[in-house]
Amino acid sequence: APAPCRLKSGMPMNIGVLFVPQQEAWVVERMGKFHRILEPGLNFLIPLLDRVRYVQSLKEIVINVPEQSAVTLDNVTLQIDGVLYLRVMDPYKASYGVEDPEYAVTQLAQTTMRSELGKLSLDRVFRERESLNANIVDAINQASDCWGIRCLRYEIKDIHVPPRVKESMQMQVEAERRKRATVLESEGTRESAINVAEGQKQAQILASEAEKAEQINKAAGEANAMLVKARAKAEAIQLLAAALAQQ
Repeated sequence: APAPCRLKSGMPMNIGVLFVPQQEAWVVERMGKFHRILEPGLNFLIPLLDRVRYVQSLKEIVINVPEQSAVTLDNVTLQIDGVLYLRVMDPYKASYGVEDPEYAVTQLAQTTMRSELGKLSLDRVFRERESLNANIVDAINQASDCWGIRCLRYEIKDIHVPPRVKESMQMQVEAERRKRATVLESEGTRESAINVAEGQKQAQILASEAEKAEQINKAAGEANAMLVKARAKAEAIQLLAAALAQQ
């Protein structure tokens, strides 16, 4: 039977001299037992005894997580799919730790997604997508450490909401917009009334100050006029007294 090939297509034949490409790790078995891992470059093997059993790509690979259904905390069924970014960190564990690493990680991502969505309500799912992705990555890395695989990122592509829930969400958004419009309109009316009252107050203050200044000026004018009249009478009396004194 042909040897299984993980994350890379095409199994090289042992002709004694092998050239391993960059960013690949070839797992060699000698008489059915693990022997060593070939590094990139020139390598020598013993024909018939040594056999390249697994070829692991050390590049970052992208796996599409199929669409799945999940129930939120408020009992809303969602259809969610995502993208998983992986990299083989230990070729030995990736070859002998799990039968099919891609399938295992995909299933783990799906179960973790359903578990994490069950802890959140529908509104929080849309607000906390980044934290949800981070929680899924942490859960996958905890389980895939013994597989020699590390999850670098997990991104949710699409979230499909049932039509009725989508309509209710749309109605809720429209109601929220109408509420905000009403609040803004009432705030504008209040600000306008405050501005009008403030203007009237300032006008009354200015009018009273003007009237006060007018009365002060009028009183000052009358006082000056009386003082001038008194001085004129005093001078007239002095002149009359002087004339009488001469006579």
